[in-house]
Amino acid sequence: MTVVTDTDETDTLPASVPGESRYRVVDGEPFHVVEAGPTDGQLVVLLHGFPEFWYGWRDQIGPLAAAGYRVVVPDQRGYNRSPKPDDRAAYRLPRLADDVLGLIDASDRETASVVGHDWGGVVGWWLASERPARLDRFVAVQAPHPGVIRGTIRRSPVTLARASHAVAFQLPVVPEVVSRAFGWRLPKTIVRRTSMPGSFDEAEFRRYVAAWERPGAFTAMLNWYRANVRSPPDLSGSVDVSTRIVWGAADSFLPTQMAHDSTDYTTDVRTTVVPEATHWLQHDVPAKVTDAILDELGGPGSN
Repeated sequence: MTVVTDTDETDTLPASVPGESRYRVVDGEPFHVVEAGPTDGQLVVLLHGFPEFWYGWRDQIGPLAAAGYRVVVPDQRGYNRSPKPDDRAAYRLPRLADDVLGLIDASDRETASVVGHDWGGVVGWWLASERPARLDRFVAVQAPHPGVIRGTIRRSPVTLARASHAVAFQLPVVPEVVSRAFGWRLPKTIVRRTSMPGSFDEAEFRRYVAAWERPGAFTAMLNWYRANVRSPPDLSGSVDVSTRIVWGAADSFLPTQMAHDSTDYTTDVRTTVVPEATHWLQHDVPAKVTDAILDELGGPGSN
């Protein structure tokens, strides 16, 4: 079922992005998505991470659609125009993965390839591990396997310090207040300083701030951390879905070794490391990310 309503800056598509902004109903709730490409093309779902929304994939949507793929890019639960339940348990990883399966169902498909950045990649790892029959291929962009996250943080105080925001986000109220102060200065500064020069400009930050300022949005976004960091799900089994790991070696938060360690959880994997890129890989080197995705998908997407 599709529901189309009013639009604003966070779901109005730039001229460079084909397709349309709409809503898909999943388990009775309207999820905002951007869709592009031929309706009979192989389905590819692009999942954003924190603190982004669908717009983080804007540079990949057009090339994938032009290659014949049907591209679906949601605002994930808690973000921008998608549902923002108050219950923290609603942000547990299995529930977030169910949202993606619901979007695949809403697209009248049995399977899809999933591409995820940051937290979106963590959702992708869960799907590849626990629902492999629903995935054609999986691309993890700057997203280590959850087992690697757990093990690395326990063994490495340096990595824990680099990812200290995940600990700080466990505090109630304080992260929201500090982040909003002075026109969202802190999150904008962190993103600027941890990305390649020019990857984010003021026009883009206006879109992000509009998404963050939606009622309940920033708390809902933080609830991904609050629901999963203290008691992460145990994904100990191997991933048999064909997998590509794409990694920026200049990530300020996650060391490149986490990408290599993630291959231990997979039986069919390729790794692409971009030396100059940061955590914000699809913004830093969009063409290289797109090429890696298309290479993994294996050619034209028309059925």
